[in-house]
Amino acid sequence: MKKNKKRLLLLTLPAIILATACKKKNQDWSIYKADNESSSYSDLNQINKDNVQQLKVAWKFTPDDAVEGARFGSSECNPIVIDGVMYASSARHRIYAINAETGRQIWAFDPFNGGDGGGVCRGVTYWQDGNDKRILFTAGDNLFAVNAETGKIIPAFGKDGKVSMNVGIRDDPKVISIKPTSPGIVYKDLLIVGNEVSELYGAQPGYIRAYNIRNGNREWTFHTIPKPGEPGYETWPKDAWKYAGGANDWSGMSLDIKRGLVFLALGSPTYDFYGADRKGENLYGNCVVALDAATGKRKWHFQTIHHDLWDYDLPAPPNLVTVIKNGKKIDAVAQTSKIGFLYVLNRETGESLFPVEERKVPSSDVPGEEAWPTQPFPLKPKPYARQYMTIDDLSNFSPAAHDSLVKIFKGLRYDGLFTPPSTKGSLNLPGTIGGSEWGGAAYDPATGVLYLKSNDSPEIDILQKIEEAKKSEDETDFYSGGMAIYKTYCVSCHREDRNGEEPFYPSLVNLQKRMTKDQVLNKIRQGGGKMPPFASIIKGHEEAIIAYLFENKNKKLSQKESDLLEIKNNKSAIQRDKSGSAKKDTTPTYLNLTAYSQFEGTDGYSAIRPPWGTLNAINLNTGEYEWKIPVGNYPELQKKGEPVTGTSSSPGPIVTSGGLVFLGGTRDNKFFAFDKTNGKLLWDFTLPAIGSATPCTYMVKGKQYVALSVRGDKGGPAGYIIAFSLP
Repeated sequence: MKKNKKRLLLLTLPAIILATACKKKNQDWSIYKADNESSSYSDLNQINKDNVQQLKVAWKFTPDDAVEGARFGSSECNPIVIDGVMYASSARHRIYAINAETGRQIWAFDPFNGGDGGGVCRGVTYWQDGNDKRILFTAGDNLFAVNAETGKIIPAFGKDGKVSMNVGIRDDPKVISIKPTSPGIVYKDLLIVGNEVSELYGAQPGYIRAYNIRNGNREWTFHTIPKPGEPGYETWPKDAWKYAGGANDWSGMSLDIKRGLVFLALGSPTYDFYGADRKGENLYGNCVVALDAATGKRKWHFQTIHHDLWDYDLPAPPNLVTVIKNGKKIDAVAQTSKIGFLYVLNRETGESLFPVEERKVPSSDVPGEEAWPTQPFPLKPKPYARQYMTIDDLSNFSPAAHDSLVKIFKGLRYDGLFTPPSTKGSLNLPGTIGGSEWGGAAYDPATGVLYLKSNDSPEIDILQKIEEAKKSEDETDFYSGGMAIYKTYCVSCHREDRNGEEPFYPSLVNLQKRMTKDQVLNKIRQGGGKMPPFASIIKGHEEAIIAYLFENKNKKLSQKESDLLEIKNNKSAIQRDKSGSAKKDTTPTYLNLTAYSQFEGTDGYSAIRPPWGTLNAINLNTGEYEWKIPVGNYPELQKKGEPVTGTSSSPGPIVTSGGLVFLGGTRDNKFFAFDKTNGKLLWDFTLPAIGSATPCTYMVKGKQYVALSVRGDKGGPAGYIIAFSLP
């Protein structure tokens, strides 16, 4: 009997060791959004439905890199954790290694050598080969590699540890600036990276590139705007590859290592709201694309929007999922969208696993525009964002505000979903920050349920034809000239009173007390966050815009107030004939004067009735909803006995095997834990400011933590990373 017990013990030990090894493997959060599949899932369950109410702050890390007098920092970083070390970026784009148990800084790296820095950064990428451990990230328009243990630059990578992101795109690297915002993904010794480009006329194309992690060499490029002879070229005008921009992967990507496939979520072509110079379906704009990760060769694509006129980028990496159909497991891709559709596609072929109909949609009434006559409508799952509204759906918080909304609504062009932008004004619903945003979805492989945050945020699109500026000898004051620029290009986000809408659109009131003239001009030229670069817009008019922003009403400008500047100069990709002369561009230029600005009443609240934000649980096997709840709140608007109002937000949820869905980012500064089976709120915590990124969870020395980036406040103007654990 003892011999049998001993034998049983020997047989059991390998299984225990294997289980322990597997468990240890999943203690980390080693990649942006958890893993190569972009699942935002963890199998940790120490924190669970039974004890989550006991969560307390374990530690708080505050970067010491805020610029005195600057607005509060807001980092969109989803921290990664490997072997007890957290790697993260701050709002100013400094990179930190942090003890994930205590929150103490291990090292810091400044890619700007003391400069202002900044710009969106959603995280970093880790790579290891034996003792060679590297952190890869982009800052400004460079790709860096640093030693993960010391934070020191790796000189053998590129030139002195960095590679220019401007090289290898279409136009002169000396005059363009390519600034990726989301981390790349590792396939063997390759780092595959997308990028963010301008959304105005003259933008660069969003080519996807793979770099050798050891030396920084560029190994392959995928042209998202096809060149002659490449598949998809026929969906554009003949020479569009020479001047068209966008179709970029700014939100990240996912990877199937077994199949050697990398999956892209591409944005819209530019200009976002008018496409007379890009007639056609415009592949690979708004496409889910599968590429051979080793070579960059296209395997398949699925286009979600033809000839986009609404800035309906695919905003987050695809989730790699497994769906059960007719008793058979099918590996698939689940792609969220701004429009509120969820696209579930066969991972090997790109075919939809649920029926999709091509339906007729409204035509454009803007001269020169040819909206595509049909768009794809998935029949399952049902949309998770509202795609249609009537007068009865207008918010009604006060009679005066409601009456103003009714008047505006009746004057708009609105033919339902896919109503094109109009010169008279048209309604855009769900809107450019509608549906899902860059936080994307979380997928539970144990249940096949996908969790996602959604926004309902209607906008008004008003196109205006822009004429080339005409020189005048008449003197007009600088203040008025700067005001004309501001009201044309800036007011839709920063508002007429310049108060903005924190934290998404900063206040510009008393800007001169927080930033110097050069700092302001550099920010306008380079862009950052949701703001595209406006270098060519302000060229020659720098003093005018500074005079207005700094409230100096006494300077003079030799140009009429009504001048709208030389918008053609913003087309940096100049097409030239064989002689080298610039070809005259006769395409009309229209700008959406109210782009990205929410349709609101005089009370400052959204034009559509609540809820304005929901958390959704969708069973991918059936295409049906498990539950849907409003999330986030404006307490002053919540009526007694009624649900919370919901708020718009960009960060996404994570899900754990402990039965929990964690979510931050709502405008009430809350961090939530919900029961994943029914959406019941189990715990919340009021953060010092808004949670500005998707959370992560990990385990160190037997203790599970949940952490997220938080916007700055007076106590910590650079922002925070806050970690929670059980007592």
